[in-house]
Amino acid sequence: MATKASSFVHLHNHSEYSLLDGAARLTDNKGKPSEFIKTMAKMGYPALALTDHGNLFGAVEFYKVCKEVGIKPIIGMEAYIAPKNRFEKEARMGEASYHVTLIAQTQKGYENLLKLSTQAYLEGFHYKPRIDKEILARHSEGIVGLSGCLKG
Repeated sequence: MATKASSFVHLHNHSEYSLLDGAARLTDNKGKPSEFIKTMAKMGYPALALTDHGNLFGAVEFYKVCKEVGIKPIIGMEAYIAPKNRFEKEARMGEASYHVTLIAQTQKGYENLLKLSTQAYLEGFHYKPRIDKEILARHSEGIVGLSGCLKG
């Protein structure tokens, strides 16, 4: 199936679930792996990460299609960090644009990402779902953080 074995793994990918930012589809209109996912498999990628902006909406779909084509799915999220704390809503939109890419390393890490994403919407939403350093510290077990974004 693979044309060439690769040890490179993309750790920062946005899908259609990165609203107004991502274009890659995870499935076709019949629920089968998209061209993007099939191409990664054909190129021999051993794993692939999904790190959509502020959410895990595509995590289950991504997991299933990656497993279907023999790629190890890596679940993550590009989280928005509130300038002060997630409860303060007075900052302008541009001030809430700091990002950190978070990747689940373990099952506990995945559970913590779910908690962070949920709290970002319930407590921190101000233009975008935001977390802060306090909640990140509380739910950091099993998570690896990357700073690869220009606003990271």
